[in-house]
Amino acid sequence: MTQGAVLLPLAILLPAAGLIASFAVGGRRAQTITLALAPANLALAIAIAFLVRGAGAPLVYHVGALPPPLGIALKADGFSAVMLVASALILWAASVYARADFTTPEGKSEARAPFAFWSLVQGLGCGLAIVFLSSDLFNLYVALELLTFAAAPLVCLGGGAATLRAALRYLVFALFGSVLYLLGVALLYGAYGTLDISLLAQRIGPHGVVYAAAALTTAGLLAKTALAPLHLWLPPAHAGAPPAASAILSALVVKGSFFLIVRLWFDVFPSLAAGAGAIVLASLGGFAALLGGAMALRQARLKMLIAYSTAAQIGYLFLMFPLALGGAPWAPDAWAGGIFQTLSHAFAKAGMFLAAGLVAKSLGHDRIDGLSGLGRSMPIAALALGVGGLSLMGLPPSGGFMAKWLLLTSAAEAGAWPIVAVLLAGTLLAAGYLYRILRPTLALPAAELKAPRQPGRELIALALAVVAALMGLAPLGFYDFLDIGRPPTP
Repeated sequence: MTQGAVLLPLAILLPAAGLIASFAVGGRRAQTITLALAPANLALAIAIAFLVRGAGAPLVYHVGALPPPLGIALKADGFSAVMLVASALILWAASVYARADFTTPEGKSEARAPFAFWSLVQGLGCGLAIVFLSSDLFNLYVALELLTFAAAPLVCLGGGAATLRAALRYLVFALFGSVLYLLGVALLYGAYGTLDISLLAQRIGPHGVVYAAAALTTAGLLAKTALAPLHLWLPPAHAGAPPAASAILSALVVKGSFFLIVRLWFDVFPSLAAGAGAIVLASLGGFAALLGGAMALRQARLKMLIAYSTAAQIGYLFLMFPLALGGAPWAPDAWAGGIFQTLSHAFAKAGMFLAAGLVAKSLGHDRIDGLSGLGRSMPIAALALGVGGLSLMGLPPSGGFMAKWLLLTSAAEAGAWPIVAVLLAGTLLAAGYLYRILRPTLALPAAELKAPRQPGRELIALALAVVAALMGLAPLGFYDFLDIGRPPTP
């Protein structure tokens, strides 16, 4: 175990303790517990990131002082540390935003929707921490199930038949993915007698059982990540959920399964990924980027447009695989580009979903053709939509620009011209659906509001979008930090 690694289990236990305490005391105290622990979770994540940066190497903690294969190892490298910080910050922002929607009414000791929301948010925080820190494949399966069973109820928390259908569809896809992932994990355990990622990386070879395990685990995780053509559950689920839930689902939950795909293909299956596996993943990513962007252009509702944009932006994440694997000079840039895309999309999409929720509440609808004059009646919310959209499009100095620039230059150096074409075409599609939002928003006269504005909540949405917009100004040391723990590849 490395010095300071004791913070790793605390990052998991703190939200878990909050969840248990919420069930123990119940009622309106669940909100108080969630909001009180949110800054503590963020401080803990930042402390872990500073320790990783100071050590210049991953932090490793052996649960029960037993190293694998007898025990379970927790590990924090540059990628997992920044994901911990991002998830803690977004969960805190979404929780503060959600107070107006999920506060227990006066005169009641407990209400179903508020208690469920605050408990589920803490469950998501715990599940995400396990995903980002655990190095045991079965332990990761448990974390994925925790994410699924915390995320699915959030979809239908607002009630209504449509949201219930969306939640059930999400649950079916997620459980199908869990079964495939678990079958692949069982094959690996039967062949190698361990599920620790580091030990598997030392023992694994290009055998038939490994190819089968790689296919099963990856297919299961792709269903949870909603990579096209397995994206059918995502638009109705994300668009139909309450705004704070939509932000969390789009920004963080789908990133959990993607993070695990990265862990598997870079740490466990690098020899497979360097060949046809990486090409397949990048091809699916390119298809998703173009299909999602084209579908976003056709949407009539703002939240559905943002949801299909998520399907498109997820596709960009998979373009890094054939570029970042291997010892080529451009591999570190492609790795950083993939992480920048993960982070910038998380903040931009969280801000946009929160802003869209306020727009729908104030206007009484979220039809794009009814947004005329929104920029004059709700300038902060409109600015959040615009700033977040510009990051998705890749306008400098945003994190989206830096992600696409790193991936574009890496692809050009590698001669991967299809990836270059996808990045350029996807950028044009993003510009198209962002124009569909901004054109009516900037029109005259000001839109008539049916409900009063909530400037404080609008500022939360704008702050998240601004983080995405300024991420491209990160100092050079941040790139070195992201490279800490990047697995050596053949």
